[in-house]
Amino acid sequence: MILNRRNLFGTFAAALMLGASGVSAADKLSVVATTGMIADVAQGVGGDGVDVQALMGPGVDPHAYRQTRTDVVALTRADLVLWHGLYLEAQMEDFLLDLADSNAVVAVGEAVPEAELFAHEDYDGRFDPHVWMDPALWRHVIVGVQNALTEAMPDEADGFAERAEAYLAEAERLGVYAQQALTSVPEEARVLVTAHDAFSYFGAAYGFEVAGIQGISTESEAGLNRIGELVDMLVERKIGAVFVESSVSDRNIRALIEGAAAQGHEVVVGGELFSDAMGPDGTYEGTWSGMIDHNITTIAGALGGDVPDGGMDGKLAAGS
Repeated sequence: MILNRRNLFGTFAAALMLGASGVSAADKLSVVATTGMIADVAQGVGGDGVDVQALMGPGVDPHAYRQTRTDVVALTRADLVLWHGLYLEAQMEDFLLDLADSNAVVAVGEAVPEAELFAHEDYDGRFDPHVWMDPALWRHVIVGVQNALTEAMPDEADGFAERAEAYLAEAERLGVYAQQALTSVPEEARVLVTAHDAFSYFGAAYGFEVAGIQGISTESEAGLNRIGELVDMLVERKIGAVFVESSVSDRNIRALIEGAAAQGHEVVVGGELFSDAMGPDGTYEGTWSGMIDHNITTIAGALGGDVPDGGMDGKLAAGS
């Protein structure tokens, strides 16, 4: 883990060489981001001065994603590569660490202070990477992206700072909305059951008990014992809703519903959540803000909370 975190802000030799090579306000900075969430921040902070490409689109699971030949070309040609780190892109990590020896490559998820991270249940010395689920933690990543862009294109520092401030303000508004919406859920109903354990930071921030069928990584196996335990919990505690995820198969969630039904307890799907990927391109849900707004509104509404139609600003699609 030391090597991975050292790759973040301690050394910017490659980025500094990039600045020396002549990337200025007259040029567009070519940025490749691994996930849609990082790409959204990079575009929001970078503005018209950057050209951002996301490798992983809607519905793509970053835990299992492997770089394609096209990806390798894009990554090696980019002026700046932004990846999450924290072992999210597990199958790409070695390639990205090697690329950092010669290119500007920054693991922006590792801008979150280690003291605020949860230990990874499956890998010693690793951490739960799903920090975008808590707007307060994601603020560190926004600043991390701003710093990386500024190192790569110092002539645009003022613009990056201004747009980062606006993005940070949006994150703060989301946090306030989340607190209002989620505290309206009855305390006994604040149990979030999902396909994999991507919502621990969310649960800790807003007082929800979180139970994922699979572990932090979708690569972990969901055993029959785990499914049986969760079925018993649903029945005993009379939990009436569970949630599917856009980037994970709903097979195990269906098994929970069927198992509870076999014991005479009805459980419904409370909605589809965006866990490791955002919504469709070109939609509000296809932005980080929209993704989190959707999750907050869907969870609170399904579990008996009081939420406005269309979410925080009425932007959510009908039935979203």
